[in-house]
Amino acid sequence: MRASFQMGVGHSSLSSSVDSLCITAFNFKPQPKTSALYNPSPQRQSPLFPTPKHPPFAGLKFATLSSGRLAAGEMEIQKGISAVQKPIVDFHGIDEDLIQKMVYGALVWTSLHGLVVGDRNVQRSGKLPGVGMVHAPIALLPTLSPESHWKQACELAPIFNELVDRVSLDGKFLQQSLARTKKVDAFTSRLLDIHSKMLEMNKKEEIRLGLHRSDYMLDERTKLLLQIELNTISSSFAGLGCLVTDLHRMLLNDYGENLGLDSGRIWETLQHCSLLRHWLKLGLNIITLGLKTLAEIDSEGQLLPDGTLLVDGQTVAVVYFRAGYAPTDYPSESEWRARLLMEQSSAIKCPSISYHLAGTKKIQQELAKPNVLERFLENKEDIAKLRKCFAGLWSLVDSDITKKAIEEPELFVMKPQREGGGNNIYGDGVKETLLRLQKEGSEEDAAYILMQRIFPAVSPTFLIRDGICRKDHAISELGVYGAYLRNKEKVIMNDQCGYLMWTKVSSSNEGGVAAGFAVLDSIYLT
Repeated sequence: MRASFQMGVGHSSLSSSVDSLCITAFNFKPQPKTSALYNPSPQRQSPLFPTPKHPPFAGLKFATLSSGRLAAGEMEIQKGISAVQKPIVDFHGIDEDLIQKMVYGALVWTSLHGLVVGDRNVQRSGKLPGVGMVHAPIALLPTLSPESHWKQACELAPIFNELVDRVSLDGKFLQQSLARTKKVDAFTSRLLDIHSKMLEMNKKEEIRLGLHRSDYMLDERTKLLLQIELNTISSSFAGLGCLVTDLHRMLLNDYGENLGLDSGRIWETLQHCSLLRHWLKLGLNIITLGLKTLAEIDSEGQLLPDGTLLVDGQTVAVVYFRAGYAPTDYPSESEWRARLLMEQSSAIKCPSISYHLAGTKKIQQELAKPNVLERFLENKEDIAKLRKCFAGLWSLVDSDITKKAIEEPELFVMKPQREGGGNNIYGDGVKETLLRLQKEGSEEDAAYILMQRIFPAVSPTFLIRDGICRKDHAISELGVYGAYLRNKEKVIMNDQCGYLMWTKVSSSNEGGVAAGFAVLDSIYLT
């Protein structure tokens, strides 16, 4: 099945294939525990090959770190100069030969341990497993992160899991909150249409499964950990993020003494396959995985009268969506028929249509309004913890905020109802878009929300992409995964299950790894 190794292990969208993909789980006899799915993380070890005398990047020139003020508007804090965070190591003082040895060792390790993604420059990449692979974009060294904020993010994960589940049960809230957006956003409208059909059917999801990722940045001015967004569909890179942790630990085991770094300060992470092993223990008997496009499900899928979903004649137990979160994933009516077919079935969906809608930007903004969290949660301490991590979020109908965003656009981000990176509007684009919307007087403003722009500390780092190492100023974003599993009224699992750290040059507005803006990273706790 196309891209099965890449998608099954890394959940990466860096393949050259643009097909809409989802993972379906079928009930078959158990595989031996020696299969790749059940193997534990590879044993940590040094590279098997010695560093060559003249590695292919021996003449590498690193970008110079600027010592003065950063680019205008790049990392301003309320019109002040960004703070450049003290690095965990003196990047200016690292011997270049040592860097080259570390880079070479890192590239060898990525090849040996599957820290790879599809190479978009190779035409057949993503169409045949193992063809056209390249190392994942990575940071050479882990990023500094306060342990207190890491613990805070982990504590929030199960609360957000519960919140998503509660919100998903309130069909009226979802439909009303997105009603204006539906008029101007065709994609959101189609999702809401499917949701409406499920409400009309009185469709009940007795077994509810969520694999979420809540993303944060540490705001330098307020020293608060603020949420960027909550992903409820296709929360990618869990498998690769785990491998980056192992890579950095290996590098510090070998070179940490030279750098003054302790490999024990790199935090452990988990993989989605760990969750699959947990499901097995719970008796769900999810064994064999299959990869299908939405179009293939439309042509091969069948819904039995009792709600059973068959694909190519085989019973489907669980549907995990690796695609379906962007309009480009639905190039024809075939894909929309497939999405409706799966929603109508009794198969466990990850996510269901209601979980999908609960993760939209508009719902995020609605939940930040006063007294809205109380509609879904009873625990006052949990509510306070969530509110503490909320950045400023506003609808464009708020004329005072809109006026301020036009006057000081560098302090805001405009977000449409889209996932996957590359969609947000920054800087002068915020001002221009708001002025255009006001001039046109249309309801297109309902397609966006305004969010407070978060300004994290800047620190020097080494970024590796396509075999080339670059030294630059960078900022980082932390995503914490949450797993939620409920059977009727019994909550079987509700916990955090690992993290993803990604780092980008501070001059870049967008931050998606798959979109080419960032590299995978790990946490060095302080």
